[in-house]
Amino acid sequence: MARVSQAHLDARRRQILDAAALCFARNGFHATSMQDVLKEADLSAGAVYRYFSGKEELIAAIVGEVLGEVRGAFEEASRQSPPPPPDSLVAAVLGRVLALRANLVLDGVPAFPRLVVQVWSEIPRNDELAAVLREGYGGVRAAWARIVEAYQETGAMRPDIEPDHVARTMIASVLGFIAQQSLFGPAPVDVLRDGLRALMSMSPGQVDTATADGTVNLMETRSN
Repeated sequence: MARVSQAHLDARRRQILDAAALCFARNGFHATSMQDVLKEADLSAGAVYRYFSGKEELIAAIVGEVLGEVRGAFEEASRQSPPPPPDSLVAAVLGRVLALRANLVLDGVPAFPRLVVQVWSEIPRNDELAAVLREGYGGVRAAWARIVEAYQETGAMRPDIEPDHVARTMIASVLGFIAQQSLFGPAPVDVLRDGLRALMSMSPGQVDTATADGTVNLMETRSN
């Protein structure tokens, strides 16, 4: 019997993961059966079960793969001196993740944002998937925190802000942007990049100060 190459095995695994991603994005995790995945992949049950034991393993593999890509990209950036500015870095990483999944399309619209929202909805009732997401999210946060520390060391960012607070905020901006795409339709990553760039360009001439009742007053600062 001819030996199957690693390239063939990798391509088959990719075929199965992409088929599952489309099914989950289309109908959600619980409404998708393994038969749906087999049909989407156009493969036999034996061919699919050789790689994955079921839906839980499939969705965990999809989530782990995406988070691994994002974490790796930010870890690579953290080793640069200095790292790219936040607006360019976020756009580059998100653009890469979306480009790698550009073939996942439902009704002419990118399916990845819908898939992300479906994964979020599954987290409260799937402990194993929640654990995968927590681990991956923690790795991305840690990588972002190292980037922030590098910014602070070079004087590009004020040093009195906790790096993890910045990391959480940057991750939130990306997740919010993906959620908007799922709700309102596709938008180029340039939109997120330009929005972050505009916020980063704000003049320090206005300082926000919280009042005793929790409201915020914008006060114009005056130089001597």
